[in-house]
Amino acid sequence: MSGVTLRGVRKSYGGLEVIKGVDLDIAPREFVVFVGPSGCGKSTLLRMIAGLEEISGGELQIGGTRMNEVDPSARGIAMVFQTYALYPHMTVRENMGFALRFAGLSKAEIDKQVMEAARVLELEPLLDRKPKALSGGQRQRVAIGRAIVRHPQVFLFDEPLSNLDAELRVHMRIEIARLHKKLNATIIYVTHDQVEAMTLADKIVVLRAGVVEQVGSPLTLYDDPDNLFVAGFIGSPKMNFLPAVVDAGGALRLPDHGDQILPALPASAKLSSGTQVTLGLRPEHFRPDGAAGLRLTVDLVEHLGGESFAYARHGEGGEVITVSTGDSRALESGQSFDARFDPSKALLFNAQGLRLR
Repeated sequence: MSGVTLRGVRKSYGGLEVIKGVDLDIAPREFVVFVGPSGCGKSTLLRMIAGLEEISGGELQIGGTRMNEVDPSARGIAMVFQTYALYPHMTVRENMGFALRFAGLSKAEIDKQVMEAARVLELEPLLDRKPKALSGGQRQRVAIGRAIVRHPQVFLFDEPLSNLDAELRVHMRIEIARLHKKLNATIIYVTHDQVEAMTLADKIVVLRAGVVEQVGSPLTLYDDPDNLFVAGFIGSPKMNFLPAVVDAGGALRLPDHGDQILPALPASAKLSSGTQVTLGLRPEHFRPDGAAGLRLTVDLVEHLGGESFAYARHGEGGEVITVSTGDSRALESGQSFDARFDPSKALLFNAQGLRLR
């Protein structure tokens, strides 16, 4: 398998620049996920790697070879789309072998490669069925099989699970993770679902408005985000953000919570008094034995069985704060309580949204 390198890659449509100088190294056999909100450029970037979109500037290399001007068919890639794009009049066997037949391979070689892919994807009992006789998950496996038979250098997945229901998406995530280990393949995968990204990726690339905000392992991005955007995007439920002001000695005052004072953090101790910052707390940072607490009133409690989340606020117009209450079911809507937390777990961001460390 080959690695992929992007250096200063840009994409413009007339005067509109949608990909703004992306630099990225993807190692051979790595599973990399592009994630970000709708319109951030993740699918456009994937299509540029595939050769379906022209590169306006910069350089793309696959396996150390420049690919900017290379035809998509010669780049050594195979792509799986959001829509299955199966031929309805062909059987599973014929759909999987179509590209090989088009490439002029012998029937014996086509049959051999189709059977190898079918074994990997457990599609052997379905080879003589047509797409209308398959479930959504089975159709997606056929689409993946059609990519596998080509033995590409790099697999590209463009939101392949978006059309599946929630239960099937979970199952297919497991299947794709298993497939990656079995094939030992280089995979670039696009999704807007950060849970999907956290589950599958060796490395996540977070994009916003055509710019790479941060690159790292799932837990690195979760534990050590570089800015407010990454901190808020990675994690479900999302991180809570509280406006704060630095007081003397680096202590933090929370103006939206009765001017409550929190002890200084290592980052806030370096700041001058009066500096406005944002305090980030994840829902699971709230614990009954926490050294600090916020007086909140419950709007809604979401019971998920093994854990519960309270959505609560301070005062009438306060921002909603999500609090993980573990498996406790004691809280009710309208109830006031002290949401205790460990201040040392909090993250701090400056007025520009950049992380203070």
